[in-house]
Amino acid sequence: MSSNRSILLNVVIMIMTCIVPQPLTLTAQERHALLVGISDYPQYTDNDASWPKIHGVNDVQLIKPILKKQGFRINTLQDKTATYKAITKSLVKLKDEVREGDIVYVHFSGHGQAVEDESGDEEDGWDEAFIPYDAQRRYKINVYAGEKHLPDDELNEYLNAIREKIGQRGILYVVIDACHAGSSYRGDAVEDSIFVRGTDIGFSKSGKNYAPRIDKRGNIRIKNSACLSPIYMLEACRSYEVNTEIKQDGKYYGPISYFISQQLLTQPLSYDINWIENVRKAMDMDVRLIRQHMVVESSK
Repeated sequence: MSSNRSILLNVVIMIMTCIVPQPLTLTAQERHALLVGISDYPQYTDNDASWPKIHGVNDVQLIKPILKKQGFRINTLQDKTATYKAITKSLVKLKDEVREGDIVYVHFSGHGQAVEDESGDEEDGWDEAFIPYDAQRRYKINVYAGEKHLPDDELNEYLNAIREKIGQRGILYVVIDACHAGSSYRGDAVEDSIFVRGTDIGFSKSGKNYAPRIDKRGNIRIKNSACLSPIYMLEACRSYEVNTEIKQDGKYYGPISYFISQQLLTQPLSYDINWIENVRKAMDMDVRLIRQHMVVESSK
């Protein structure tokens, strides 16, 4: 076979591997959302294993009715229902339900933690993980080894499966209202309470001390593929910053969740991504958030 024909055959094979057969339909493409929010993590006898109270459920309750009005099919996981097993099963279910061209929104509000990298794919030696309801804060031999953490490597596998299913005509938004460098500090006075999402102590089996990488980029490029939909991941702060909740109308919310909700009140989620920068501008203008900066990871 000539070299030209070989090249052509390889191109055809690459194109075919990106084609996911879809049933013919005349109905409009659908909107799907998975909202995960945790406020009251379980408290253990060993305080080092416990996560402080925050207000992730408030974020879900704020955003859910807005998306419902926009026609989203919504699955919510809150507190006890937001276990590692329930979250991962819901991500698989979401992948099974979506179709080519769908708009998908996935939202995580809770604690985050850096986890010692065991695969060797992280330059600084740490992965980032969302903390489900049943994940403990410290490694303890024969008790907890991190199996209920949801690290970014694993989450990306689920997200890429969704991206492949909805294809280039679809779009996936992911919001992470957590952080991985927080101090887990809360003030004593009710009116002056400071709720931080995350911890400055990394999860390590070897006892390695966590030192966050100083990366000041506000926009980070995610590797793209012709097989996958565009993805936009909105994160509440940089990897070395603290994500502090804000108080609005007597309730605490994650900051990026609150400003997303305000934006979506007037601009429905669509393939138009201009609303993302409006959220960033609103956060930048809020004096309560002077020490944190929104990050957007995208494939475009």
